[in-house]
Amino acid sequence: MSLKVKIHEAMKSAMREKQKARLSTIRLMLADINRVEVDERTELPDDRILVILDKMQKQRRDSISQYEQAGRDDLAAVESYELGVISDFLPEPLSEEALVVIIDNAISEVGATSMGDMGKVMGAVKTQLAGKADMGQVSAAVKAALAG
Repeated sequence: MSLKVKIHEAMKSAMREKQKARLSTIRLMLADINRVEVDERTELPDDRILVILDKMQKQRRDSISQYEQAGRDDLAAVESYELGVISDFLPEPLSEEALVVIIDNAISEVGATSMGDMGKVMGAVKTQLAGKADMGQVSAAVKAALAG
């Protein structure tokens, strides 16, 4: 079953169970997916949908930190809930060890030797890690690996 079908099934379930907040978040997810599909005139594969959901997740994390800094815990709670709903459709995050292995493989694969090669390494790992790791953490780990 494709990821988009799973999201549609979750939407139907949220409608039946009258979960308004969950339904609203799922509709936002589908709207973003449909927007990209209409723009590109194509049916998106699961890996592209994961990239969209990962971007939505990052937006929620940024919003949560901004709301908390502004003392708006009510809005931060809404964003946290939405973050949890989006996370339900993403794969389990990778462990630190698995992340290091993927980064080391990418470094050797592209022949990276210095910080100047960071873009090549990030390009190689980005598709593998979409939805599985926070790209900010990946970037920091790549910098550490290339510096060390």
